[in-house]
Amino acid sequence: EIERRGLNVSVVGIPKTIDNDIAVIDKSFGFDTAVEEAQRAINAVHVETESGENGVGLVKLMGRDSEDAGQNLIEEHLRDMEHKDASGNKALLDVGLWLSHNIRDHFAKKKIVMNLTYIDPTYMIRVIPSNASDNVYCTLLVHSAVHGAMAGYSGFTVGPVNGGHAYIPIYRVTEKQNQVCITDRMWARLLSFTNQPSFLSPEDIKEAKSKRESSIQDLQMFLADGKALSEDGNFSATS
Repeated sequence: EIERRGLNVSVVGIPKTIDNDIAVIDKSFGFDTAVEEAQRAINAVHVETESGENGVGLVKLMGRDSEDAGQNLIEEHLRDMEHKDASGNKALLDVGLWLSHNIRDHFAKKKIVMNLTYIDPTYMIRVIPSNASDNVYCTLLVHSAVHGAMAGYSGFTVGPVNGGHAYIPIYRVTEKQNQVCITDRMWARLLSFTNQPSFLSPEDIKEAKSKRESSIQDLQMFLADGKALSEDGNFSATS
């Protein structure tokens, strides 16, 4: 519409999502706040779980791909695969409630006393004000966006790439979404901290490493092509 009317308008994007799944950039605005608030819910469940006999804690957290986990376990007749939410994404059933009911049924059949605490902090996480870290980060993003627009650039989004703020063509950050890499150190630290076992087969590890290498190659090609505009007008994605 802007092109049709011939208007002198710049189109600039700000990477805002608590899922932190935007490609190319290091981190999206809102992620730190979401993690901080989710931690409150997890700590609350932990306290309640330790206070009862055979306590079991269950916290459901959001995430576009992770929310899809467990959908195949719910009876097929409960699915509504065609239903979409306001954002156009597939509406998903509440796997948290399904899990809580099945956990209770499992212990009831074995006649074992169990106290389950289930918390779904989804909307609490979405509606709280941003924390100090995100406030500072968003200010930097806005400054970069204004500088780029005033310099005459359009059709770009702003964000840090390898620690340096850059101007990135919008089509590059919408080509794909970031996913958790189950073979890197961050995932290994998570398993170690939570005492979770690893259920990965050699084939799973090989596939994950292949995807990881592909993502690294994509980023290297992006930096080599010089398609991220730095604030001084040079074609560079790093400081």
